Amino acid sequence: MNWSEQFDGYCERVDLTLWSEPINAVTNLAFLIAALIMWRRTAGVTGARVLCVILFAIGVGSGLFHTLATVWASLSDVAPIGMFILTYLFLVNRDVLGLPLWAAILGTLLYLPYAALLLPVLDHIPFVAISNFYWTVPILLVVYGFGLRRTQPETARGFFVGAAILTVSICLRSLDEILCPSWPIGTHFLWHILNAVMLGYMIHVYAAHVLAGRWARR
Repeated sequence: MNWSEQFDGYCERVDLTLWSEPINAVTNLAFLIAALIMWRRTAGVTGARVLCVILFAIGVGSGLFHTLATVWASLSDVAPIGMFILTYLFLVNRDVLGLPLWAAILGTLLYLPYAALLLPVLDHIPFVAISNFYWTVPILLVVYGFGLRRTQPETARGFFVGAAILTVSICLRSLDEILCPSWPIGTHFLWHILNAVMLGYMIHVYAAHVLAGRWARR
């Protein structure tokens, strides 16, 4: 594999020069802003602070990809996203569900076979197949939300809201190439903005749960 090879994957890009995706590149600032805002609001919640660092890395990695458009930059884009998903899932298993460490780790690792089994199904659904992997996340949020709706309704509500925001965001990502002939700048930049909002919000949901638990124990 040629890690330095460039490729065009988005509507806005018309060539392989550095600033061929100016809107897609600049809107990655939304991730950085969301990470900094949530960092200030999550003092004392270590897990949330870790998520803020990963969120910042998402913005940096995506910024590199939408400027350099290389294979290695693509990896720097998707790797932090995967890290955020797995880290968030582990923290929910441990701190929201209250699972022991070994079970929280096992529950996190089960995301991999869950996604592997779901992806072939999603591949057969028109439109959904475009962003197949990303759909595994809102589906899982809804599953967790239903599981928590009676014992922890506020946290469950947060998961449902996050799933709704992410659903709209994924749809906008999937429409990028479809609408390209009539909307040359594409819709991928809206995916960045909504994702930044959603990920920042999900950090808030987790931190609020942890802080509420501390107050309850006083």
